[in-house]
Amino acid sequence: MNDFAVLNTGRKMPLLGLGTWKSEPGKVKQAVVWALEAGYRHIDCAAIYGNEVEIGEALQDTLGPGKALRREDVFITSKLWNTRHHPEDVEPALLKTLKDLKLEYLDLYLIHWPYAFQRGDDPFPKKEDGTLLYDEIDYKLTWAAMEKLVEKGHVRSIGLSNFNSRQIDDILSVASIKPTVLQVEGHPYLAQVELLAHCRDRGLVMTAYSPLGSPDRAWKHPDEPVLLEEPVIAALAEKYKKSPAQIILRWQTQRGVVTIPKSVTQSRIKENIQVFDFTLEAEEMKSITALNKGWRYIVPMIQVDGERVPRDAGHPHYPFNDPY
Repeated sequence: MNDFAVLNTGRKMPLLGLGTWKSEPGKVKQAVVWALEAGYRHIDCAAIYGNEVEIGEALQDTLGPGKALRREDVFITSKLWNTRHHPEDVEPALLKTLKDLKLEYLDLYLIHWPYAFQRGDDPFPKKEDGTLLYDEIDYKLTWAAMEKLVEKGHVRSIGLSNFNSRQIDDILSVASIKPTVLQVEGHPYLAQVELLAHCRDRGLVMTAYSPLGSPDRAWKHPDEPVLLEEPVIAALAEKYKKSPAQIILRWQTQRGVVTIPKSVTQSRIKENIQVFDFTLEAEEMKSITALNKGWRYIVPMIQVDGERVPRDAGHPHYPFNDPY
């Protein structure tokens, strides 16, 4: 079992990385250092997470001449935020991320969402009534600016996050540099079987975020199912003497899906990468995939007239109105 996926550029991307969404400043630097010490060679970042400066400190301490690791040993991803979709904003946004991360290049840069917010320095620009101010710029124009970053050597490859199958094909119809990766929510309750097949057919690698169902989200629903308590997974954990989390991570990596569990706890960071020393049987793999119920945990919600509604569903480029 390889512990990496191969991108359409020929480069390798480790199948297991450290997620950093919701990792608070003050904890994330230590988390990155622990991860690199535990054998992680892939760190997933984003400008909007607000912690790239601190991640940069960890990278500066551990990567480079005379340090524990070489820069080329670690695969580092970041993402372009929704207020930076205008072509002239793309390179400055990336250069800010590189400066914060203290890097000369990224291995992968993603468009974080297909839809844009109004340009400017406020990451969540709002109207008086609290609804967001959108921009309807076409993500294909953003993509052309992303391609220039590859040509300039600032990024090794580019990709997409939270795009649906139709939007991926829309990008492919104009791309001179193809997207290498699609990063989306993925776990046994949202197995993404059709979208994974769609990506495979088109030479994209899938990365799954919130692979354990993101139990620490702000907008959790009190009655939602708890993935880590699922009996099928508990039984496999017992059989293989692994944790439920390790069973789920193994299922993803065994499907060739890159997975980026987030943790700031040293024991969990170590545990999450210990998934390459056992193999699930074909029937066991199927039994986990069969848990799929199309349950999307990560949909930004807002309160409107006392009702919780999807924040961005009215945007013309909102991805989740399509089946996949």
